[in-house]
Amino acid sequence: MPASRVQLALNVTDLEAATAFYRDLFGVEVHKQRPGYANFSIADPPLKLVLIENPGAAGALNHLGVELAGTDDVVAATARFAEVGLSTRSSEQERCCHAVQDKVYVTAPEVPLDQWEFYAIVDDSPDDSVADAAGTCCPTSPTADAPCCA
Repeated sequence: MPASRVQLALNVTDLEAATAFYRDLFGVEVHKQRPGYANFSIADPPLKLVLIENPGAAGALNHLGVELAGTDDVVAATARFAEVGLSTRSSEQERCCHAVQDKVYVTAPEVPLDQWEFYAIVDDSPDDSVADAAGTCCPTSPTADAPCCA
């Protein structure tokens, strides 16, 4: 994985068709696929593309983030954000989108993109059988109480 890469999470109506399109577009296979969810780890350009089957979504953009190499990078990003006065909220061992992550959410100045997430994956393959539905995929409308995930 690159040192970091932008994450783009999209709401899609037809996960199968979207997955086929993005596989062909970027020339890479799906990294992880679960019911209603798929993600691609793209090296060139460095991108984590997340597809969330969400036919009722108001728009195509679900959320944006930056995937970091490890928890130390999340801690460093959190400190940097604090130094410049950005509003943040941290979360450790957060289970979402079929992974366990450490992350920091940064409040953005305007809607519809009201926050970014900077995160590191701690466990990419947790036992999904113990996950509740709210913890496995991103909510339709992310908020501070129900944030997005990677």
